[in-house]
Amino acid sequence: MLENDVIMLYRKITKRIEEYFSSGSDRMLLIDGARQIGKSYIVRWTGQRNFSNYIEINMEEDKLGDRVFADAKTTKDFYMALSVVAGDRMGDKENTLVFIDEIQAYDHLLTLVKFLMREKRFTYIASGSLLGVTLKNTQSVPIGSLDIVHMYPMDFEEFLYANGVGEIAISTMKDCFNNGQALSEAMHNKMLDLFKKYLLVGGLPKAVETFVESRNIVEFRSVQQEAHNLYAVDASKYEEEYNKKLKIRRIFDMIPSNLENKKKRLVIKDIENKDWKRTDDYIDEFDYLISAGIALEVKAISKPSYPLTENSGKNLLKLYLNDVGILSGIFYRNNIKAVMSDTKSINLGSLYETVVAQELKAHGYNLYYYDNKKNGEVDYLIDDADNLSNIPIEVKSGKDYTVHSALDKFLSIEEYNIKRAYVLSNEQNVYTQNGITYIPIYYVMFFENNSNVVEQFLD
Repeated sequence: MLENDVIMLYRKITKRIEEYFSSGSDRMLLIDGARQIGKSYIVRWTGQRNFSNYIEINMEEDKLGDRVFADAKTTKDFYMALSVVAGDRMGDKENTLVFIDEIQAYDHLLTLVKFLMREKRFTYIASGSLLGVTLKNTQSVPIGSLDIVHMYPMDFEEFLYANGVGEIAISTMKDCFNNGQALSEAMHNKMLDLFKKYLLVGGLPKAVETFVESRNIVEFRSVQQEAHNLYAVDASKYEEEYNKKLKIRRIFDMIPSNLENKKKRLVIKDIENKDWKRTDDYIDEFDYLISAGIALEVKAISKPSYPLTENSGKNLLKLYLNDVGILSGIFYRNNIKAVMSDTKSINLGSLYETVVAQELKAHGYNLYYYDNKKNGEVDYLIDDADNLSNIPIEVKSGKDYTVHSALDKFLSIEEYNIKRAYVLSNEQNVYTQNGITYIPIYYVMFFENNSNVVEQFLD
C-alpha cells in the first residue's frame, strides 16, 4: 500500500508494466506522457508490489535541488550517485527496481540507457514528460535500447472502474458492442449519466479521485485548473528561441476557442494577427505541442486510402486538448447543467469531439478527419486493418444524429472501399442502416487498435 493513498485507481497500463518486469527485457521501459496523468503513481504502485528494494529518483527535483546526477556521464558515475540516494536498498537485478522519474530533465541520462541495460545490475524503468521534445533535441540517444509506451489520461473505462462499475458489467457491455446490441434502458441511462460526468471530470487521476471522494465540482475544477496552468508552462519549456516560445504558448491558449468555431480548425491568421501566414509556417510549433503530449492532433485527409498515414498532411490541422475535463472547465466552469441537462441553447459538439479524440488516441489510433471541398467534412477517420480500408466516424451531440450529409457522400464513393462506418450519439438503440452503424457514444471505449499502443525503436 502506498503511503497516503486513499484510492487505488485502476489503470490498464499496469499489465504492460508487470509484463516488462517479468520479461527480463534488455530494453528499458519508458512511460511517456504529459504531466498529471498518473505516470509516477502507477509505476510506484506497481514497482513497490513487485520488488523488495524500490528506488525512485525524480530528476526534475534533483535538477532543482542537490544535482546529485547532474554530472553522471558514465555508469560508474550513475551508480555512485544512486548509492548516495538509495543507501542500503541496492540489491541485485531480481529484487531491486530503479525508477528514473522525469528522465528528460537530464538528457545525458538518456545516452546512458544502453550501457545501464547492458550491465544488468538492476531492473530499470523510467518516465518522462515532454519526452518527445527532448528526444528530437538530444544527440546520440540509443533509441534501440528503449521501449516507449505512450500514456494518456484515464479513459472512460478506467473512469467507470473508479466509480464502482465492476469488471462483469464492463465485460457484458463489451459483448453487447461486439454483437451489435443495445444496453437495457436502465443500463443505458446509467452509462450516459456517467459519460456526461466524465465530460465534466475528465481523466486526470487527481481530478477523478477528488470527484469520487467528494463529488464537489469546485474541488476537481481546481485540480484541472492547476494542470492546465502547468501545461501552459510546459507549452514552451524546452524551446530556446523566445519568438517560438511566444507562438507555441499562443497556439496552446487558442485551442479551446478554435474548437468553438464551425470547422474546429486552428485559425492560423490569429496566431500572430498576420493574414498571409499559413499552416506550414508553424509546423515546428505544432510538433512541439503534440510531442509534449498536451495537444492531440487530427490531420486532414481529402482522398483516403489504407493506410491513412500515407495520405496525410499538416494542412488544415485540428488540435484538441489532451483532457476533456480541462476543456469543460474552461467552457462551463462550475455550471454542470450545460453538460448534464443537455441544454438546447448550448452546443456540446467540441466536448464530444474532444472526448472521442481522447479515447481513440488512448486506444492506439492515429487520428485523421475527412476534408473535401466537394463532399464536406467527416469528424474522424481511423484505419481498418481487417478490411485494408478506413472507418469514418461521425460524432453527434444533439438529437439530429441521423443527419450527416458529408458522411453519406463519403460512403457513396466506391473507390474509397468503405466497409464500416459509425455514428456516435446519446441514443440508446444500436442498428445499421445504409452502411452506417448507429451506436451510443460510450461504446467508443471498446474501439481498440493494439498495434499502435507500443512504439518500439529498432537500431
